Amino acid sequence: MTTTPPEPTTGATALGAPAGSPNQSLGDLVSSVSADLTRLVRDEMRLAQAEVAAKAKKAGVGVGAFGAAGVLALYAVGVLLAAAVLALALVLPGWLAALIVGVVVLLVAGVAALVGKKKVTEAAPPVPTRAVASVKTDVAEIKETIQR
Repeated sequence: MTTTPPEPTTGATALGAPAGSPNQSLGDLVSSVSADLTRLVRDEMRLAQAEVAAKAKKAGVGVGAFGAAGVLALYAVGVLLAAAVLALALVLPGWLAALIVGVVVLLVAGVAALVGKKKVTEAAPPVPTRAVASVKTDVAEIKETIQR
Protein backbone atom coordinates (compact mmCIF):
# COMPACT_ATOMS: atom_id res chain seq x y z
CA MET A 1 0.00 0.00 0.00
CA THR A 2 1.50 3.26 -1.10
CA THR A 3 0.54 6.58 0.33
CA THR A 4 1.05 9.83 -1.38
CA PRO A 5 2.30 12.72 0.71
CA PRO A 6 -0.25 15.46 1.25
CA GLU A 7 0.05 18.37 -1.08
CA PRO A 8 1.36 21.54 0.52
CA THR A 9 -1.37 24.02 1.33
CA THR A 10 0.81 26.95 2.26
CA GLY A 11 0.37 29.71 -0.28
CA ALA A 12 -2.38 27.87 -2.12
CA THR A 13 -6.03 28.71 -2.46
CA ALA A 14 -9.00 26.38 -2.44
CA LEU A 15 -8.73 26.28 -6.25
CA GLY A 16 -5.19 24.96 -6.05
CA ALA A 17 -3.56 28.02 -7.55
CA PRO A 18 -0.73 29.54 -5.50
CA ALA A 19 -1.59 32.79 -3.74
CA GLY A 20 -0.80 35.71 -6.01
CA SER A 21 -0.60 33.62 -9.15
CA PRO A 22 -1.96 35.07 -12.38
CA ASN A 23 -4.57 32.27 -12.49
CA GLN A 24 -6.20 33.44 -9.25
CA SER A 25 -9.28 35.59 -9.64
CA LEU A 26 -9.71 39.00 -8.01
CA GLY A 27 -12.48 37.59 -5.83
CA ASP A 28 -10.14 34.88 -4.56
CA LEU A 29 -7.46 37.45 -3.80
CA VAL A 30 -9.91 39.69 -1.93
CA SER A 31 -11.22 36.68 -0.02
CA SER A 32 -7.66 35.65 0.89
CA VAL A 33 -6.74 39.16 2.03
CA SER A 34 -9.96 39.39 4.03
CA ALA A 35 -9.27 36.07 5.76
CA ASP A 36 -5.68 37.07 6.50
CA LEU A 37 -6.79 40.44 7.86
CA THR A 38 -9.41 38.81 10.05
CA ARG A 39 -6.85 36.35 11.42
CA LEU A 40 -4.37 39.17 12.03
CA VAL A 41 -6.93 41.27 13.91
CA ARG A 42 -7.98 38.29 16.04
CA ASP A 43 -4.36 37.49 16.87
CA GLU A 44 -3.69 41.11 17.80
CA MET A 45 -6.80 41.16 19.99
CA ARG A 46 -5.67 37.98 21.77
CA LEU A 47 -2.23 39.49 22.31
CA ALA A 48 -3.73 42.72 23.66
CA GLN A 49 -6.05 40.76 25.94
CA ALA A 50 -3.17 38.72 27.34
CA GLU A 51 -1.09 41.86 27.88
CA VAL A 52 -3.93 43.68 29.64
CA ALA A 53 -4.62 40.64 31.83
CA ALA A 54 -0.97 40.46 32.89
CA LYS A 55 -0.87 44.18 33.67
CA ALA A 56 -4.18 43.99 35.56
CA LYS A 57 -2.80 41.16 37.69
CA LYS A 58 0.28 43.22 38.57
CA ALA A 59 -1.90 46.26 39.28
CA GLY A 60 -4.15 44.16 41.52
CA VAL A 61 -1.19 43.03 43.59
CA GLY A 62 -0.02 46.64 43.84
CA VAL A 63 -3.46 47.87 44.92
CA GLY A 64 -3.59 45.12 47.54
CA ALA A 65 -0.21 46.20 48.89
CA PHE A 66 -1.36 49.83 49.04
CA GLY A 67 -4.50 48.74 50.89
CA ALA A 68 -2.45 46.81 53.44
CA ALA A 69 -0.16 49.81 53.88
CA GLY A 70 -3.17 52.06 54.46
CA VAL A 71 -4.64 49.76 57.12
CA LEU A 72 -1.28 49.47 58.90
CA ALA A 73 -0.79 53.24 58.74
CA LEU A 74 -4.24 53.73 60.29
CA TYR A 75 -3.32 51.41 63.16
CA ALA A 76 0.01 53.24 63.57
CA VAL A 77 -1.80 56.58 63.85
CA GLY A 78 -4.01 55.09 66.56
CA VAL A 79 -0.98 53.83 68.47
CA LEU A 80 0.75 57.20 68.15
CA LEU A 81 -2.35 59.01 69.41
CA ALA A 82 -2.52 56.64 72.38
CA ALA A 83 1.16 57.31 73.04
CA ALA A 84 0.51 61.06 72.95
CA VAL A 85 -2.34 60.68 75.45
CA LEU A 86 -0.16 58.56 77.75
CA ALA A 87 2.71 61.05 77.50
CA LEU A 88 0.44 63.98 78.40
CA ALA A 89 -1.08 61.88 81.20
CA LEU A 90 2.30 62.00 82.93
CA VAL A 91 1.85 65.72 83.61
CA LEU A 92 -1.97 66.12 83.40
CA PRO A 93 -4.93 64.05 84.47
CA GLY A 94 -5.69 61.24 81.95
CA TRP A 95 -9.08 62.64 80.90
CA LEU A 96 -7.54 66.05 80.15
CA ALA A 97 -4.70 64.50 78.16
CA ALA A 98 -7.19 62.53 76.05
CA LEU A 99 -9.34 65.65 75.56
CA ILE A 100 -6.36 67.72 74.38
CA VAL A 101 -5.18 65.06 71.93
CA GLY A 102 -8.76 64.61 70.63
CA VAL A 103 -9.18 68.35 70.02
CA VAL A 104 -5.83 68.57 68.23
CA VAL A 105 -6.80 65.62 65.97
CA LEU A 106 -10.15 67.28 65.19
CA LEU A 107 -8.38 70.55 64.31
CA VAL A 108 -6.01 68.73 61.95
CA ALA A 109 -8.99 66.91 60.37
CA GLY A 110 -10.79 70.26 59.90
CA VAL A 111 -7.78 71.81 58.17
CA ALA A 112 -7.45 68.75 55.91
CA ALA A 113 -11.16 68.96 55.04
CA LEU A 114 -10.85 72.65 54.12
CA VAL A 115 -7.82 71.99 51.93
CA GLY A 116 -9.63 69.09 50.26
CA LYS A 117 -12.74 71.19 49.64
CA LYS A 118 -10.62 73.93 48.08
CA LYS A 119 -8.87 71.45 45.76
CA VAL A 120 -12.17 69.84 44.69
CA THR A 121 -13.65 73.27 43.97
CA GLU A 122 -10.60 74.17 41.86
CA ALA A 123 -10.95 70.94 39.88
CA ALA A 124 -14.64 71.52 39.05
CA PRO A 125 -16.17 71.15 36.55
CA PRO A 126 -14.88 67.67 35.74
CA VAL A 127 -15.08 68.36 32.00
CA PRO A 128 -11.88 68.25 29.92
CA THR A 129 -12.19 71.86 28.79
CA ARG A 130 -9.02 71.91 26.66
CA ALA A 131 -10.00 68.72 24.83
CA VAL A 132 -13.53 70.03 24.21
CA ALA A 133 -12.12 73.30 22.87
CA SER A 134 -9.74 71.39 20.61
CA VAL A 135 -12.57 69.23 19.23
CA LYS A 136 -14.71 72.32 18.61
CA THR A 137 -11.82 73.91 16.72
CA ASP A 138 -11.36 70.75 14.64
CA VAL A 139 -15.08 70.60 13.80
CA ALA A 140 -15.09 74.27 12.81
CA GLU A 141 -12.09 73.74 10.51
CA ILE A 142 -13.71 70.69 8.90
CA LYS A 143 -16.95 72.62 8.32
CA GLU A 144 -14.99 75.49 6.82
CA THR A 145 -13.09 73.11 4.52
CA ILE A 146 -16.32 71.44 3.37
CA GLN A 147 -17.97 74.80 2.59
CA ARG A 148 -15.13 75.86 0.29
